[in-house]
Amino acid sequence: MTKESIRVLVVEDHHVVRQGLVALLNVADGLDVVGEAADGVEAIAQFRKCQPDITLVDLRLPRLSGVEVIERVRMETPQARFIVLTTYDGDEDIYRALQAGARAYLLKGMTSEELIATIRTVHEGKSHIPPAIAQKLAERMSTEELTPREFDVLEQIVHGKSNKEIATELEISEATVKTHINNLLSKLGVTDRTQAATAAIQRGIVPLESLRKPKP
Repeated sequence: MTKESIRVLVVEDHHVVRQGLVALLNVADGLDVVGEAADGVEAIAQFRKCQPDITLVDLRLPRLSGVEVIERVRMETPQARFIVLTTYDGDEDIYRALQAGARAYLLKGMTSEELIATIRTVHEGKSHIPPAIAQKLAERMSTEELTPREFDVLEQIVHGKSNKEIATELEISEATVKTHINNLLSKLGVTDRTQAATAAIQRGIVPLESLRKPKP
């Protein structure tokens, strides 16, 4: 490692992917991997220990999500610089990551040259958002926010609940459920429940992990 090397922390729960990234970055000029982590809690511990210049972080991690890692680390170290490296390109995922303070958002299909260039760009204090990602972010920014209750109703729709079941689950009337559904359909720009559920998953509004958790 040279004095000028950019110190990088790699946070990725898939071992083979993480080791591939570490190997790639360690042979790049001016980069040095100073730590790695396989889950969100470990990521925060490694950040505190290694104090990297740049942290590469996946969005979907065990124990704590990538967004939670970014938020918690930046509460302690506001100048921390994060690059999201993920397979997810839903506009809500992008929005949450950048809102948390990520400086760049890359999909795992990027080239090694783009990854290395992005690390150097972010280290210089700049941001990097690929055009396709920027377009999705612009679309997200133009969308009206769902209220917390509309989100609750949408989550129930994704889980296949009927209006009556949603009303019971959320302890509201069926008429209120219908009002929330009409509002969220309008905000999402869709015409029915099926399209709403599809949009919620594709855009990352309702995380896929929640579909694997049994509902009471």
